[in-house]
Amino acid sequence: MMSQSIFGRVAQLAKANINDLLDRAEDPQKMLDQMVRDYSENISEAESAVAQTIGNLRLAEEDHNRAVGEAADWGNKALAASRKADGYRTAGNTADAEKFDNLAKVAIQRQMTAESTAKAQEPNLDAQTKVVEQLKQGLDQMKAKLGELTAKRNELVARSRTAAAQSQVNEALKSLDAADPTSTLGRFEDRIRREEATVRGQQELASSSLDAQFASLEDLGEQTEVEARLAALKSGATQQAAINS
Repeated sequence: MMSQSIFGRVAQLAKANINDLLDRAEDPQKMLDQMVRDYSENISEAESAVAQTIGNLRLAEEDHNRAVGEAADWGNKALAASRKADGYRTAGNTADAEKFDNLAKVAIQRQMTAESTAKAQEPNLDAQTKVVEQLKQGLDQMKAKLGELTAKRNELVARSRTAAAQSQVNEALKSLDAADPTSTLGRFEDRIRREEATVRGQQELASSSLDAQFASLEDLGEQTEVEARLAALKSGATQQAAINS
């Protein structure tokens, strides 16, 4: 009764199509986790029930074997008593022969009782044997279904993690498209180029100013030379005039 109750509770889940259940579930992973827990608990209970049923079967087998053994033992006793009676009868001892024949009859009666008991136990023994085999098969099926559920759960978790990673990558790509860093780099490069051009212009301007200053110095030197020579001419002319006078 307990075994049938345990297997009955999981019969619907065992027959259910996992993919159909997942399609209807709001959170497939949570549903699979719950199914794995339910199956694990029911398998544990089923194992206890099967163990108890097997124990009952072994007790029934022991009772049957005991009845069969008793029948054989009483058969041997009946045979021994009968032979003993025949021996006394051959020796002419009728009284002891009758005594052992009566013992043989008692042994035969007990043999028949033991055989009857063993025969009565056989249908129940056969039925329990079949039940145990069915329970073992059902337990194996439940374990196989649990393995299927666990594999499906692991697959779902792996797919979920992969999808989450892909989603993060896609979001990152979207952010790159929205604010392309290369455009910012391009603006930085343009600004730096303008700054470099300004520096070159300043350098060029500074160079032109220096050339002009050196040129003015050269003109000044030439003028100074002219003035000096003019002064020398005048000084020489003055001295010659003084001599002539």
